[in-house]
Amino acid sequence: MEIVNAIGRRKSAVARVYVTEGTGKITINKKDLTEYFPSAILQYVVKQPLLLLDVDGKYDIKVNLDGGGFTGQSQALRLAIARALVKINAEDKKSLKSQGFMTRDSREVERKKPGRPKARRRFQFSKR
Repeated sequence: MEIVNAIGRRKSAVARVYVTEGTGKITINKKDLTEYFPSAILQYVVKQPLLLLDVDGKYDIKVNLDGGGFTGQSQALRLAIARALVKINAEDKKSLKSQGFMTRDSREVERKKPGRPKARRRFQFSKR
C-alpha cells in the first residue's frame, strides 16, 4: 500500500494526514499522540474512526496540524482520518457516515461587530 493522504478541517484548525501500513503509531507534528494530546478524551476522539472499523493497530498515521485550539484540532484530525480510511476502503463509508465522522462541522466563530463588546452582545441599556 502506498501513502494515502487526506485533509480535515474544524473551526480554524487544519489537519493533513498521511496514512501508511504499519503498527498503529500516530505522530502529530513530530510528537507522539499521547504527548500532543495529553487528555484521554481527545485521544479517544482522534481514534474513534479507527476503533469503529477495528483497524487501530493496522496503520501508521503522520499528521501536520495547524491552527485552532485543541478541541478543533482533535475533531479536524478525526475527520481527516475518516476520509483517509474511506480512500483506502470505500465500503467503510456507510458505517463512518452513520456515526457522523464524514461530516465537516461548518460552525465558525462569528466576527465581532463594531460598537458592541462581542458578536451579538450589546452594552447595557440605560434609559436615564
